[in-house]
Amino acid sequence: MEFNQIAALVVLVAVVGVLIHGKLRSDVAALTAAAALLLLGVIRPVEVQGAFASPAIIALASLFIIAYAIELSGLLGLLIRQATKLCARLGALGVWLMMAACGAASAFLNNTPIVVLAAPVVKDVANSLGMSPKRFLIPLSYITILGGACTLIGTSTNLLVNDMARNAGQPVFGIFEITPVALVVAAVGGLYLFFLGGPQLAKSHGSSETVREPHEQTGDGAMGDVELFAVDRPFEPKRALISMLVFVLVIAGAATGFAPIAATAFAGAITLILLRVISAEEAYAGLRPEVLLLIAGMVVVGLSIEVTGLAKSGTELLIEFIRPFGPLAALAVLYGVTLFATEFLSNAAVAVLITPVAVALAESLGVEPRPFLVAVMMAASAAFATPFGYQTNVLVFQLGKYKYMDFVCVGVPLNLLTWVAGVVAIPYFFPF
Repeated sequence: MEFNQIAALVVLVAVVGVLIHGKLRSDVAALTAAAALLLLGVIRPVEVQGAFASPAIIALASLFIIAYAIELSGLLGLLIRQATKLCARLGALGVWLMMAACGAASAFLNNTPIVVLAAPVVKDVANSLGMSPKRFLIPLSYITILGGACTLIGTSTNLLVNDMARNAGQPVFGIFEITPVALVVAAVGGLYLFFLGGPQLAKSHGSSETVREPHEQTGDGAMGDVELFAVDRPFEPKRALISMLVFVLVIAGAATGFAPIAATAFAGAITLILLRVISAEEAYAGLRPEVLLLIAGMVVVGLSIEVTGLAKSGTELLIEFIRPFGPLAALAVLYGVTLFATEFLSNAAVAVLITPVAVALAESLGVEPRPFLVAVMMAASAAFATPFGYQTNVLVFQLGKYKYMDFVCVGVPLNLLTWVAGVVAIPYFFPF
């Protein structure tokens, strides 16, 4: 192996170890790795600059501002309060319908503030109906995770995979291109939670173990102090109307191909500032730089694996193992590897590491890379088996005073079911 390959591999192993250990913030770990690669000459400054100025970063930053404007308008809180009235009339079914609505909203808005606002309501409504809140809180988190995977902008993972695929010469995804597959996966997951997962959780009692502090790693990139989202804002109709109108125009512009999502989202964020719907100071507060820096740092790490040839070598070994079994088996293995990795790493890290492998694997098998890229998108967001793989899991873990094994017992079967559903659905909508 050459020096650059050894250096890139050492840095990769080190950053993965630090992320699994969880004592150092994920964004700090990623930026430290990027700095080390730059100092060692593995990556050139121009390549680091490209990572920090990628369309995924621009789109995410802009969408964060737009989502924060919607949040500040009090619209989200109003919708939660209206859903509470529905729950009072319909009982347990109303709670599940409310959670389904939260999942639908997560396809367009970050699911952390949604869960922060909805989880206490779900807990109170469950208590008022004489039911265990444990039956609903973990499913609430899981449903918003499944909902976030339904569009290109629903989670930072999908945007990042799309951006890296574009860099590899693949055509970009449309906003709703992955929606059919994600809906199948979400439907399978939702039915499991409704009929099996929820009732199983209701039987869990005596969860009095000490709640550990969550590490900074997250699936969706929503890190740091969740109190930023914890205030239920007063509803301001004008502010809410303009914010939603701009958001709809951003989505429509990207969905119809008028302009890339990075361009429409950036224009939308600037429009909200110019219209004074959100001040510049509020826009900066909603940016969440720790998320953007985590992604940029991990892009640099992923790039080092690609430019040094490590990704190619690793893919060749994987291909030799999988080739006799055909593309469907390759898809299943890739989905499973991604699914396993995302339980221990931030899904930004998983997306960066596995996306180049997915493209190379497909090309070596002589099939379309698109099914493999969709598999990475679906699997990298499926952090169900631990309470610390995703920020919303941490929130409900604390609120519901669950045991660690509650997530394992319900999350592992959900992982397996969504794995099977994804592997079946992806080739149907994205033929090899």
